Amino acid sequence: MITHIQGKLVEKNPTDVVIDCNGVGYLLNISLHTFSQIPDSEALKLYSHLIVREDSHTLYGFSSIAEREIFKLLLSVSGIGANTARTMLSSLSPQEVKEGIAHGDVALIQSIKGIGAKTAARVVLDLKDKILKVYDIDEVSVNKNNTNKDEALSALEVLGFAKKQSERVVDKIVSLQPDATPEFIIKEALKKL
Repeated sequence: MITHIQGKLVEKNPTDVVIDCNGVGYLLNISLHTFSQIPDSEALKLYSHLIVREDSHTLYGFSSIAEREIFKLLLSVSGIGANTARTMLSSLSPQEVKEGIAHGDVALIQSIKGIGAKTAARVVLDLKDKILKVYDIDEVSVNKNNTNKDEALSALEVLGFAKKQSERVVDKIVSLQPDATPEFIIKEALKKL
């Protein structure tokens, strides 16, 4: 119903913003990712999603259409509510959530506070095909560099680095340079860990 709100930024907090639009102040709940994207200027446009419940009408704001679409996809999963979806988008960037689901990375999804093993598996199971279809990610390209990535991850684990932290760093490196060799991935990861 309300697809975006544009106006003057009145209040900015890590969890919500107030936008004055022609004399009406709209409170939008936001993720930390959106908070980091909001400029300090007064003029602001956020894409929104309205959730209507018996006892409330709640607006959620997003810095990009892609983040809003991922939020909507997350809401379609049984057991994921608006606050859990917002927590996911606060803990990981929309790109990381999208890639984690496309890769079938249950551990990454489970690393988010409040998400257990069953819910993480359900998120991946329910959304993997949708993510691959909607974002036109080729499953072959998603899995093609697993050997280089796996070699780098096992080397980092042997060196004593935590697996979850190493996976996040390595995933970022591989997403920027898909054809990277294991040696390159390890060197770049050591700089960031």
